[in-house]
Amino acid sequence: MKSSDLTRPFYFLWTTQTAANAADVLYIMALTVLVLDRTDSLVSAALMPLMRSGAQMLSSLIAPLLINRFKLSNLLLMSQVGQFLLFIGLAVYLQFNGEASSLVLVFLLVFVMSFLDGWTTPARNALVPRLVLREQGLLKANGLLSVSDQIVQFAGWGLSGIIVAFMGASPTLLLTAVIYGLAAVFTLGVREPVSSEVVEKELDAISNAISEIGTSKWHTLTEGWKMIWETPRLRVLTFMDIIDMLGASIWVGAFTLAFVQVALGQGEEWWGFINAAYFAGTIGGGLLVLALARIIGNRYVLVMMIGMAGYGVLTALYALNTLPFVALILVMLMGPFAELSVINRRTLIQHSVDKQLLPKVLSAQASLMHLVFCISLLGMAGLAEYIGIVNLYLFAAGLTILALLVGLMSYRAFRDQADHTHISG
Repeated sequence: MKSSDLTRPFYFLWTTQTAANAADVLYIMALTVLVLDRTDSLVSAALMPLMRSGAQMLSSLIAPLLINRFKLSNLLLMSQVGQFLLFIGLAVYLQFNGEASSLVLVFLLVFVMSFLDGWTTPARNALVPRLVLREQGLLKANGLLSVSDQIVQFAGWGLSGIIVAFMGASPTLLLTAVIYGLAAVFTLGVREPVSSEVVEKELDAISNAISEIGTSKWHTLTEGWKMIWETPRLRVLTFMDIIDMLGASIWVGAFTLAFVQVALGQGEEWWGFINAAYFAGTIGGGLLVLALARIIGNRYVLVMMIGMAGYGVLTALYALNTLPFVALILVMLMGPFAELSVINRRTLIQHSVDKQLLPKVLSAQASLMHLVFCISLLGMAGLAEYIGIVNLYLFAAGLTILALLVGLMSYRAFRDQADHTHISG
């Protein structure tokens, strides 16, 4: 595949999203340390990820209203600049007030920043098809974004811990603001093709005409949801996502630590090894997708199914295994299968709806996935108490296999739906 499949604006998008993700990891670590030092309460620290997910879910719900008014590149710029300004305000406030600073205000600012961040991922994923020149370029673009996301997660948590320990929480937030400022600058280079802009202007004119009607806002908010329900392929993919996401929280820290201690009989250091092996595997998986892009061609459905099957089987083997070194190998092997599934599923979704309606569909899916993940966190915590941590991982593996079976039973939806890209499994 030639590099010309990807445009210069895509590389600006790739850069700004990598910088923004790095800033996210850094500020979450800094604020977690700050809250723990101030309250000595894990419950208080756990409020932050829940608040972030809640704010992002609400943001995704109203994102279609913004998408109707602004170009996607402008939405990204507004998000980055807004978070940059809020980070500066938060860092300066903490620097000058220290121990006297109000945690209520800190959590409020986190909520607003997360709200601004809520439309970033749908906007990014909707922009990608507009910034590639050929069909294979889309798979490559999604692979590059996935690899950079995983690298930031893999390296970011370890490095951010060192940075926070060396600099302190408040100065780290100032550094985060600088990184977000750079992300905002790079966003200026994200420009959509002229043809897309022309179509968007026409759609905006239609939207403005419809806005006279009292139900227009409700129509805008529900358009993505209706598209998901009325499009067989999108409906199946979303249902598969929901089932798979219900088991996704097993890789959250508390569950992996409990598994390491109970099933593997090891200490916290092995918790770190397992996490590192998993992220290393996902990075390798993303690189594998890039290397196999030409071979994969348009066989997105088949490769997605292979990825889900491999991931489900390996998760079950991981649950039944009691040898620490074998566990490392298994989680490292999971990564490539997980990425084969996720990247091809995302590409399928991008191909299943018109580029102009894609942002609304992705916003609806994002809000739904945030809600499902929160339900998964709470549900899996209760289920672990009832069935035990080993059976919890077996249950999660079963959910992935169930999602695979749903895809296989609904295979006709992938074959029968007329699509402008003519994807075949």
